[in-house]
Amino acid sequence: MDDTEDLNRLIRELNTGVRGDAGADAARLTHWLRALAERGGSDLLLVAGAPPAVRVDGAVLALSEGPLSGEEIAEAVLPALNAALRSRFQQGEIADGSYKVAGLGRFRINLHRERGRAAAAVRALPSRPPRLGSLGLPPGTEALTRLPRGLVLVGGPTGSGKTTTLAALVEEINLRDARHIVTIEDPIEFEHPHRRSLVEQVEIGADAPDFPTALRAAVRQAPDVLVVGEMRDSETMRIALAAAETGHLVFSTVHTGDAASAVSRVCDSFPAERQPTIRQELSMALAAVLTQMLLPRKGGGRVAAGELLMVSYGARQHIRKNALQHLHQEITLTRKAGSATLEESLARLAREGIVEVDEARARAAHPEDFETALRTAP
Repeated sequence: MDDTEDLNRLIRELNTGVRGDAGADAARLTHWLRALAERGGSDLLLVAGAPPAVRVDGAVLALSEGPLSGEEIAEAVLPALNAALRSRFQQGEIADGSYKVAGLGRFRINLHRERGRAAAAVRALPSRPPRLGSLGLPPGTEALTRLPRGLVLVGGPTGSGKTTTLAALVEEINLRDARHIVTIEDPIEFEHPHRRSLVEQVEIGADAPDFPTALRAAVRQAPDVLVVGEMRDSETMRIALAAAETGHLVFSTVHTGDAASAVSRVCDSFPAERQPTIRQELSMALAAVLTQMLLPRKGGGRVAAGELLMVSYGARQHIRKNALQHLHQEITLTRKAGSATLEESLARLAREGIVEVDEARARAAHPEDFETALRTAP
């Protein structure tokens, strides 16, 4: 909304029940979500000055409606959020929450502002976690679920499927092992039923105020596996590192594109005087780095290509010395342990006919390595 007073009045009406129940007020949002489901899309995008749009196989397609105003977006989306998230948005913050619609499933809502107006991105969440083998990631990725302890970082840009990969890793452990798993998410995207494992899912904002508080509490709950939805701050990173060093298997995500930048992202989050100590701790705690991207799948849909570094003695030495430019070569040196370069992953997807060769070639960071991998049978 452009007018702050109108936004405040709308939120007051929602919180006091003047506007009726959330289900009735969110009818327009539900209408758009139904259109998203009918088209098999992944995201609903609401931006002031443009019609509502859906993302289908990576392409953004406008629905046959007129342009929306910021006020219309706020009126459609705010009723789907709880009072705490509405208050957060009212205070100028970004509101992240989940929303369930009978017959359509669960959705993740991100309500934010752009140019002073309300805007929203709503992502459809699968009804159950995916199986790891269906994602297209390097075969060695399954070994991450068998690690006894350590920190595993999953990197990639926004929308690259990191949360989906975390869910698939948890599902693999849940189906196979009798373990205690605690996930900390903002918001919860995939609901994990108790299978062989006991799974607790903590939602930031609903079950705990922030990641550090939730993570401190989780460590005291005797978990075998901890899943931290995102490493947003140095305190969360510090606790996660300590947990990984003391015998827990910790999975988390970072917004980075390769192993070197993932390590840098963690270390650079701390003051300069602490970074040598953090590099030492990270060199001991880090077990693996998986970075990924999504590509169009032949015949529709998308598939992930990934680069996997299984951390060995050599990589630990490079991290300690801050010689991160050498981490890429460690991938080829630890191939027998399951490591794989992005180019090998892209070439495998192209050879198997899952993606177009030209599409895979365009995504390769090292073109010559891709051509070699494409010609070489596994």
